[in-house]
Amino acid sequence: MSDFLSTLKSAIERLSARETISNPDEARPIFFDFRAALTRGAIRAAEKVGGHWVVNAWVKHGILLGFRLGELQQMSDGDVLSFIDKDTFPVRRLTLADRVRLVPGGSSIREGAYVAPSVVCMPPMYINVGAYVDEGTMIDSHALVGSCAQIGKRVHLSAAAQIGGVLEPVNAAPVVIEDDVLIGGNCGVYEGTLVRTRAVLGAGTILTRSTPLYDLVRGEIYRASAEQALEVPENAVVVPGSRAVKKGKGAEWSLSLYTPVIVKYRDEKTERGIELEEWLR
Repeated sequence: MSDFLSTLKSAIERLSARETISNPDEARPIFFDFRAALTRGAIRAAEKVGGHWVVNAWVKHGILLGFRLGELQQMSDGDVLSFIDKDTFPVRRLTLADRVRLVPGGSSIREGAYVAPSVVCMPPMYINVGAYVDEGTMIDSHALVGSCAQIGKRVHLSAAAQIGGVLEPVNAAPVVIEDDVLIGGNCGVYEGTLVRTRAVLGAGTILTRSTPLYDLVRGEIYRASAEQALEVPENAVVVPGSRAVKKGKGAEWSLSLYTPVIVKYRDEKTERGIELEEWLR
C-alpha cells in the first residue's frame, strides 16, 4: 500500500471511530479522496491475497462515513432524470476515457464504484457504491451489482441477475464472483457467497447462506458456516433443483424445497453452449 493510501486508511479509521464528527467540512475532503480512490479501483472492499479473499473493513467504514457526512440534495441529469440522494454519492459521470460501453436506456453507476475499461452495461442496470467490476464483463438488462460486490474479468451477468451487496456488518465478506463466470438470467447470489472461477449458474439459480449446495458429481454437500460463506467450486455447473421434505406434513403432502444442484463440471459441450460472442464487446 502506498504512503498516500496508508495515510488515507488511518484518516478514515480515525473519523469512523468517532461517534460524532464535529467538523464535517474538514472530514469531507478526506472522504472525497477516498471515494476517488474507490472509483478508480485503487482500493476495494475485498481482495484476493494468497488464494483467499480478504475483507478490507476500513473500506466499508469509509463508504459508511460517506453516508454520515452526506446531506440530502436534489440532483438532475438534464430535463428527464431527477432524484434525491446524499450529496456524497452522486451518479458517476462516464467519459470516453473510461472506455466503458454504457448503452442508453436508464442505467446508473454510483460514484465510488469501480468499472474497468471494456465493461459493457446494457440498460437498465445498476452498480452500487463499493462494487468492483473487472475487465470484459457484461452486465445485462435489469441486472444489479450490489454495494461492495466483487465481479471478476469476463463475467456475464445475464438479464435480471441480482448480485447482492454486503456493506454491513463491515467485517462480513461481500459477494464475490471470480473470473469467467456465467450467471444465468434471474439468478440471485447473496450473503457473501463466493462463486469460483469459470463456474456456471443456470437460469433461476439462487445462492444464499441458508441453502445447501448439492454436488451430484463429487457426492458432496456444501454449506455455509458461521465463519465461511457458501462457496461454489471452480468449473461447477449449477442448476435449480429440489429435495423432498421427509418429515411431518411436508412428507404427507409430498412437498419439496428448493436447492441448487451441481450437475456437472465444465467440459467441451458446456463451452460450446455458453460461448459468448466477443464482437458484442
